[in-house]
Amino acid sequence: MSNTVASAEGRGYNRGLILGFTMAESLLLVVFCLLLVTAAIISKERQRAAEAELRAAGAEQQVSAETKKVGNLDKQIAELKLLLAAAARDQSEEEWRELVLAKKAVDELALQVSGKNPEETVRKVTEQLQDFRELQRADAAQERLELEHAKATADITQLRSELEAASQKLASMTKSSKPHEWPPIITLSEANNNYFRSGSAELTVTFAAKLNSTIADQIASNLRAYGADLVEIIGHTDEQPISRAGSNMDKNVIDVLSSHKDVTTLEPADNAGLGLARAISVANVLKSNKVLSGITVLPLSAAQLILPGDTLTSGEAGDVETRRRIEIRIRRRDAAPQ
Repeated sequence: MSNTVASAEGRGYNRGLILGFTMAESLLLVVFCLLLVTAAIISKERQRAAEAELRAAGAEQQVSAETKKVGNLDKQIAELKLLLAAAARDQSEEEWRELVLAKKAVDELALQVSGKNPEETVRKVTEQLQDFRELQRADAAQERLELEHAKATADITQLRSELEAASQKLASMTKSSKPHEWPPIITLSEANNNYFRSGSAELTVTFAAKLNSTIADQIASNLRAYGADLVEIIGHTDEQPISRAGSNMDKNVIDVLSSHKDVTTLEPADNAGLGLARAISVANVLKSNKVLSGITVLPLSAAQLILPGDTLTSGEAGDVETRRRIEIRIRRRDAAPQ
């Protein structure tokens, strides 16, 4: 019986011991879980604190920048106040001068109208004020006119300078670069393959092409070099007579010169007419060339009278190619007769 009781008590003790250990372990587990939770909370709070510090640093920088901006604005406001004060002072001085002038006018008016009735005084004051305003308007108009006059004077001065410069440039352009030399005479003779049809003013194709190229360029170059503006085309012939009974030069020469008729329609009856017809033929070709645009071209005839070398003939009949030629002379236009 006693063994049974003892055994029962032993089992009860063991159960109690096991239960005690189990409760202690559970308590420790709970404490451990609480510690983990606390550690997580503390870590999270530390992270929040770090983020808050970063935000605080950014806010501090922003506040510093804004403070600097405010300082700059304060400085600008102070400068504007100084400018406004100066402007107000200038305006006040101007208004003060006007008030002094107005008071002086009123005082003078009071002396003039003293002893008269009030209505008359008011009228006089009104007239004086109106005169004063008109005077101010007149002063303003005078200032405006003076400014316009100054501008016009400056414009006139500038225009005079430009005109003087243009005149100098024009003078330099019109003066010959070789004032002591005559432009060279360009001689185009049959001896150098510059042909017309026999007894006619009709140009050969080769001669016409030469006139439109190298000859026109040479003439233009001489015009520029010597400051010239006029070209003379002189037709020369030999002394062989022309076997034609009549001439139509008087009838057709103007129409041919104005290009209304072809040069082949001209029928000269003598060497003077033939020289003129050939000069007109060359002149019409040169006048139509763009490099000679605006240049006066005059056709002339020397007939059979002048030999090469500018000497008069003494009568040398015969077929002489060097005498059948075109001479091109360049000069400046003479001044108009007074």
